[in-house]
Amino acid sequence: MERSKHSPPCFLMKEAYDEMVLHCIHASPFEACGLLSGRGKNCETVWKMINVERSEHSFAMDLGEMDRTFAAMKEANQNFNGIYHSHPTAFPIPSKEDIQYAVYPHAFYFIVSLKEPKPEVACFLIDKNSVIQVEIIII
Repeated sequence: MERSKHSPPCFLMKEAYDEMVLHCIHASPFEACGLLSGRGKNCETVWKMINVERSEHSFAMDLGEMDRTFAAMKEANQNFNGIYHSHPTAFPIPSKEDIQYAVYPHAFYFIVSLKEPKPEVACFLIDKNSVIQVEIIII
């Protein structure tokens, strides 16, 4: 996995960061998942989704719920900019499945690790088998 100096950082609103982490904590021991939107490439709004797998080791979103959420983002004049999910017992590193099922190369992929007492969040750009860790700047 690369850490790129050429990749722009991800700007994440503090309120969105807090809401995302709390969602992941409350969903534990199962993986939580959701979408992020905002103006430009900023991640400002959290859209909590239901993990239809209700699993401790994987997640999946309902396609109908995703379509309705994308429509709501458009109505709010925001862009779809990111996806998040939690790793209740693992570090914030994309798994083989996370990489395999990543289909939005322009989106930021956030992983919230609950392995340690203090949650740890990491962000990645994933395009096919290319995984680049991106700096998160909380604004």
